[in-house]
Amino acid sequence: MTLAEMLAQGAPPVIAILRGLTPGEAPAIGAALIEAGIRLIEVPFNSPEPVASIARLQAAFGDQALIGGGTVLTPQAAEALAATGARLMVAPNTDPAVIARGVALGLEPLPGCLTPSEAFAALAAGARALKIFPAGTLGSAHLKALREVLPPDTPLWAVGGANAETFAEWRAAGAAGIGVGGALYRAGDDADTVGARARALVAAWRAIA
Repeated sequence: MTLAEMLAQGAPPVIAILRGLTPGEAPAIGAALIEAGIRLIEVPFNSPEPVASIARLQAAFGDQALIGGGTVLTPQAAEALAATGARLMVAPNTDPAVIARGVALGLEPLPGCLTPSEAFAALAAGARALKIFPAGTLGSAHLKALREVLPPDTPLWAVGGANAETFAEWRAAGAAGIGVGGALYRAGDDADTVGARARALVAAWRAIA
């Protein structure tokens, strides 16, 4: 399932970024997110045993959510991600070789970019959606300016500085959705804490939908 297909089913446009998650925590944290309504989940590759965590999430929730890996920096990492069955491939940067490898493996790349040059390079390499990162550095006006020069059907996701309080601002600027990391999960947080934060994000979305 793609990002677009998941959103078409009514999923809130929120990617949960679980940096620091361990395989043992993955089932409980994943269940808390699913129960709250979050359907887009990413485990960055600079987490402990990321492939094991992604595989556990995919096995438990792959029929309910779009599971993926973040901070995918090499073609080899893309291959490890694809082997889990997860399909979302997120990166903080634009690397045409990684994007192309992800596309070849059937993954959905969401590469990070901040400039028009990076954005167009990512699209040329096969990306269909882009992660504006770090979005909070230049703010929602920057995302809006990018939308004016990129193909109008290009989804732009705001990541880095986006949270429940700024959701409406990013959506008004034309963001397809937001990615939320530390404001949702920090290493060691328990499932109840994450679930409460996830419910706040879903409520913020419903307030502007």
